[in-house]
Amino acid sequence: MVHGRVVTVYADVVCPFTHVGLRRLVEHRRRTGREDVRLHVRAWPLEIVNGRPLDPALVAEEIEALRARVASDLFVGFDPARFPSTSAPAFALAAAAYRRDLTTGEQVSLALRDALFEDGEDIADPSVLDAIAAPFEIHVEDVDVASVERDRADGLARGVIGSPHFFTADGSAFCPSLEIARDERGALRIETATGVEDFLTACFA
Repeated sequence: MVHGRVVTVYADVVCPFTHVGLRRLVEHRRRTGREDVRLHVRAWPLEIVNGRPLDPALVAEEIEALRARVASDLFVGFDPARFPSTSAPAFALAAAAYRRDLTTGEQVSLALRDALFEDGEDIADPSVLDAIAAPFEIHVEDVDVASVERDRADGLARGVIGSPHFFTADGSAFCPSLEIARDERGALRIETATGVEDFLTACFA
């Protein structure tokens, strides 16, 4: 299939905000029947950008805040005890899938996030990655491993500021689905962004 439009997303595979944003885009595509639009999810490796891996306790806090007001139907199986120590193997598998084609790349990118956030799997575990790769008959090669640094460099050149950062034909937006803040007691509060529908419309215009 030749896709008419591509939404490029720079994101970490372990970022819960990305999981929400991608799910919303996929659901909007389903509702509108716009199967000509595909997602190209590229690596934005926070463990390299921040100089340390993400703290699973922080991710669990973010997920609790997301479920409270934004996405009560998501993250049902998340297990912080099985949080991956690195995103690198998952990034490489997604890159191998995108070498096949956009559709396979998107499917694997979504499957990786579902495995982590919905099924409670450790997506740095080779057996988990093998199970995701098997239906697509894809194999990671050296070029896929190297793609993480290549994506990061491309993201820096394009002005990526965090995960997720979306690029469409009309511009770019950092985490456009959510408004994230802490209240006076320091508790994390996440709401659906007021402009999310405008953003979705722009992605599929």
